[in-house]
Amino acid sequence: MDEKILERFSNYSILCVEDEAGIRKRLVNTLKYYFDDVIDAANGEEGYELYLEYKPDIILSDIEMPEQNGIEMVKKIREKDFHTIIIMVTAYSNEEYLLDLINLNINHYILKPINSENLFSGIIKALGERLTSNLIFTQDCYFDVQRYEFIYQESVVPLRKRDKEFLLLLYRYKNQIVSYEIIDEYIWKDKNMTMSALKTFIKELRQKLPINLIENISQTGYKLNSIL
Repeated sequence: MDEKILERFSNYSILCVEDEAGIRKRLVNTLKYYFDDVIDAANGEEGYELYLEYKPDIILSDIEMPEQNGIEMVKKIREKDFHTIIIMVTAYSNEEYLLDLINLNINHYILKPINSENLFSGIIKALGERLTSNLIFTQDCYFDVQRYEFIYQESVVPLRKRDKEFLLLLYRYKNQIVSYEIIDEYIWKDKNMTMSALKTFIKELRQKLPINLIENISQTGYKLNSIL
């Protein structure tokens, strides 16, 4: 397995939902080898609450759990979120769940028993082109996902992590308006976003960018500039 690809996991946060304490501990310890931000939950109900609080980039969840199973949790998440990467863990005997997984826009599923090889292989497949393909903003401007750098005319634009996360959020919702609520959930996360703080953040980011990528939609949110 390509170590350079695995090293890019540090750019993502992951929520691990597993009811068996021993398995969950092993998974979390394995994930922490490459992910800097690992959150864990013991069931679907707790997993959903942590999803709302932290808005992780990736969710790795077992299906059969007490209180609320993985399918029920994902249904609630997918009611308004089709962008978070979701990977389900299932046993060979759980084939009756596969149709549910397809209908819920699951990015990948991993068959038990889990080991480091099929775990990381599954995550790589779920992330797909996010790990390998450049994200094109304009002819001269793109995001290099391998280096996690914003490039303009082949030069790196120095940006903070939050700056990059915001531009990637706009790209994820390209041709759509990213509302203040979504920005609050995905960029500010567990911190309190004020409109004053957001406006200051946007102003400073625009000053760093060599071209105008950000379009303000009055009293609604932001989107990628429509001329792009």
